Order: sequence, then structure tokens, then C-alpha cells
Amino acid sequence: MDLNMHLDDFDFELPQSSIALRPHEPRDEARLLEILPGQNSSLNDRRIGDIAKIFRKGDVLVLNNTRVICAALTGSRLRDGNTATISVNLHKKCDQSSWKAFAKPARRLKLGDRINFGASNNACELGALDAVVSEKGDGGEVTLTFDLAGADLELAIEARGAMPLPPYIASKRAPDERDQIDYQTVFARHAGAVAAPTAGLHFTNELLARLTDMGVTRHFVTLHVGAGTFLPVKSDDLSQHKMHAEWGEISPQTANALNKARANGGRIIAVGTTSLRLLESAADSDGLVQPFCDETDIFITPGYRFRTVDLLMTNFHLPRSTLFMLVSAFSGLPMMQQAYAHAIQTGYRFYSYGDACLLHCDR
Repeated sequence: MDLNMHLDDFDFELPQSSIALRPHEPRDEARLLEILPGQNSSLNDRRIGDIAKIFRKGDVLVLNNTRVICAALTGSRLRDGNTATISVNLHKKCDQSSWKAFAKPARRLKLGDRINFGASNNACELGALDAVVSEKGDGGEVTLTFDLAGADLELAIEARGAMPLPPYIASKRAPDERDQIDYQTVFARHAGAVAAPTAGLHFTNELLARLTDMGVTRHFVTLHVGAGTFLPVKSDDLSQHKMHAEWGEISPQTANALNKARANGGRIIAVGTTSLRLLESAADSDGLVQPFCDETDIFITPGYRFRTVDLLMTNFHLPRSTLFMLVSAFSGLPMMQQAYAHAIQTGYRFYSYGDACLLHCDR
């Protein structure tokens, strides 16, 4: 970490009109800003499909195959005959019956309060979905212990919940059925995320097939993205910021394949900051990816030396966010400030449903 940097270094002005409320259709024709730092730095305006012109035989795509669950729940707090409406966003599974969540308004909750999430917009009617507030933390975080557990709890959450759209979208419109498809990658497999790995939203099966035909291989990792990714950095001293831990897995077969490809001259292309953070969490001091099955709270800021990834495909991120810090570490803060200014000026669409950029590592 560069100790001379402060939170304000990662700030920028973004017009509200730049925030995408729906994804581009079709997915693989959204805009793509290619960012090449270094001595011959340049910004190239492209489309997502142009990655077939940039990637080459032997390159490896690393994609996050987590699946977003319907983690946004609304219920009624029951206490002494009085009720209050409570909205929660589940963000981390603790065990078979408990989840950590961000509650709103959290001030209306006390330890031992019971919340009923019985209301459902779905046709499927299940039994009651009730939870007790078993812990209260800082920043509106609570731990909810549900009456159901395991598969029964998962089914009830899917039936009662809505897609957990990021605050900058959810504050402007309610989730709807279209988001059930839009906010999920075509390769989503393992349920557990409460936010989408949004760079992956740009891929279609047809684009993946084109890349395979030209000799670009792909491997999957799993990182269950938590809602903590949207939490603001509050301290000007970046070393004081604590990331929320997220669970991830890289199989031995995937780790071996990535190491072999790189040894043969192939480039590792991380699709999304989630894939990159997991790869860096699993790398040893020699840059070899090791099998991984654990939580990670890695926090990457300028000054970090990347060990595993050559290119990063990602969306445009919030000002003063940990993700903008990460991309600034990858391609350099001055380069990213220039790139974001260009993107705003030329009408790129920002955030989860927005356009993407392809970053080359500034080594």
C-alpha cells in the first residue's frame, strides 16, 4: 500500500445520467474501453465483442461462476404487539440457519426481536419464514437466525426474496422479473452470492464459443460476492479499512491448468475483480496459484504487486470505493483517472449494468 495516498485521491464526479439502470442489449455489444498503461499508454474505444481481436490463442479466461440468490427481503418486526417494516439484505451465510445481513432501519431492531418475512410476490406459497435477531453489529449489520435450515431455508429465501440490486439502482427503481435474468451470468452455477460478478454479465454463450474456437481456454472459480463490496471506505487512512470476508474456491485442477498455461506463455485474463481477488489470495510468493477453499478479505490498493493476472476485464466502479482502488493498483492511478474522465466525457455507462473496460497490468 502506498502510504502517501488518501481517500480523496480516489474521488471523482459522476453525473447521475451515467449510471446504467438496465444492461445493454445484447450483452456482448456493450462498450469496452481498453486501457493500456506504461510508456506507450493509450485508451481504445471498442465493443465487448472486440475481445476476440485482443485475446489470442493460449490465453486463459478466469470466470466467477457464483450464482446470485434472492437476498433482498422485506418483513415485519414483531415486538410487544407492535410491528415495524424492516428491509434486509443478506450478505454472508454463517451456518445452515443463520445469515449476516444489513438491516434498514437497524435502529428499530433489538436482540431477540422476531421478524416475519411471510409476504411473498411468488406464486409458490411456503410455510412461515421467520428469523430472530441473534446479534447486532456496527453499520446496520445484524445476524439473523431463521426457524428453517438447509435446503428448506434456501427455497424459502428464493420464494420470498428479490434480486439484491445495488443501492444506486434500487434507489431509482424496484427489482422486477427481468432482473432475474439480467443480474445473473450465463455461466452461474453455485448459489451463494448476494451481488453479481458484473463483468461476467457481458458474456453470451455465443461469445464464449467464439473465444474457444480461436484457442482461448476458460476456467471457473467461485467467489460468493458479499454486499460488503458496496460499503463505503470511511477512513482517510486506507490501512484502517476492513474488508468483509467472502468465501471462495479454486480447485486443484483449475490451479494446475492456470499455472501450466502461464508457463507456456499464455496470459491470465481475470473477468471481474472477484476473480482477480481470489487468484491473488491463492497465489504463493512465486506467483503460482494454489488450490483454495477458504474466506478472503484481501484489500488491494496502489503499491500492491500483482502475481497472477495479466489482463483484467471489469465494469466502471464507484468513486472512493475499494474497487476503484483495486483497478488503480492494476493500471496506475493517473491512468485510471484519465480513463474514467474519458469514459464520463464520451458517455460510457457506469456500474453493475454498465459498460466495461479491459485493463492491462502496469508492471
